[in-house]
Amino acid sequence: MHPCLTCGACCAHFRVSFHWSEADPEQGGAVPAALTEPLRVHERVMRGTSQKDPRCVALDADIGRYSRCKIHDRRPSVCALVPASLEFGERSAQCDKARLAHGLPLLVEADWAGVVDAEKNPLPEL
Repeated sequence: MHPCLTCGACCAHFRVSFHWSEADPEQGGAVPAALTEPLRVHERVMRGTSQKDPRCVALDADIGRYSRCKIHDRRPSVCALVPASLEFGERSAQCDKARLAHGLPLLVEADWAGVVDAEKNPLPEL
């Protein structure tokens, strides 16, 4: 099983801010606008992540036990840019920071045993 499906720490640790157009269907955006709020002039933020103890409104999780994003196929681009540590052979500082903040151990190579490439989250093309 992909380690992110038993984690969710990043969605409950970081502010998720992105360009407003990602939540505007007229601009080709797919993020549900109702799950966002204004941040700055050109940015929106996922509700729940711009506070002292962030937790994305789209997160369905018991951190460290199970996790899923209710809008995974429509999530903001910044979410897709955060790989899990060692998913592609390198550590992810953001993943490590979020896991430690929630008292979870850092991912190790053994956590990826049995996860085939087709189950890994492809890195978006920039």
